Amino acid sequence: MLFDLTGGGRRKTVQVTYVLLAVLMGGGLVLFGIGGSVSGGLVDAITGSSGSSSGTAPYEKRVQQAVSQTRAHPKDAAAWADLTRARFQLASGADNFDSTTGAWTADGKKILAQSANAWQRHLKLAGDKADDGVAGLMVQAYGPTGLNRPVDTVTAQEVITQARPTSATFARLAVLAYGAGQTRKGDLASKKALSLTDKDLRPSLKAQLDAAKQQSAAAAGGASAGAAGAGAGTGAGAGATPPATATASPSQGSKSGSSSGSRKRSGKGASGN
Repeated sequence: MLFDLTGGGRRKTVQVTYVLLAVLMGGGLVLFGIGGSVSGGLVDAITGSSGSSSGTAPYEKRVQQAVSQTRAHPKDAAAWADLTRARFQLASGADNFDSTTGAWTADGKKILAQSANAWQRHLKLAGDKADDGVAGLMVQAYGPTGLNRPVDTVTAQEVITQARPTSATFARLAVLAYGAGQTRKGDLASKKALSLTDKDLRPSLKAQLDAAKQQSAAAAGGASAGAAGAGAGTGAGAGATPPATATASPSQGSKSGSSSGSRKRSGKGASGN
């Protein structure tokens, strides 16, 4: 046996073995910077590489791959869904998302906007067969801590509800629709959610949906009153009459395409088909 020290020759062999092991271990510590306070070692210094890589690097590579696929297959709905997902993941990295506040940074929102562009392309190509998994990501992206686009949030939730018509998905659609000012759609989704809920749970769910509707209506009424007051004050100060109609903002105009798609899906979702 190697560690039988009764013989002189074997004792010398063991000593040589231990010396070699010490050299290898020490060399590893120096060459690869193991155990030191400074990252990297001689190998890194020679090759010019570092011992760590950016946390967003894998996501950036994934985005590049997805972009290449959309360029090679511009009419492939699945390719645009993959790009939407890849950009959302990049936007949700540590450098672009504040986990303390649960909100995206300014740079993160820029990437979310790019993700939203890819999502819109996917919706146009996929039609009624949009990816409901990616739609779940876009519900988050369009939320108040992200792009804050309520109408597009409803559209994304409709994709989910159409693919998974359950009490929970219809209830979620109702709440989001109320928040976006789409009362009629919210009422239809609420009615469907209640019909899919057990009878003993319906009163509780109805109370929650009614509360969401009232809160959204109150918030919309407060915003309208504030805007009217500001307009009246400006008009009185300048001696001018406030305009009879308001001009749509650029962000509202950009949502017209998704809103039309939203109306198509709402009919199917609310009917339970």
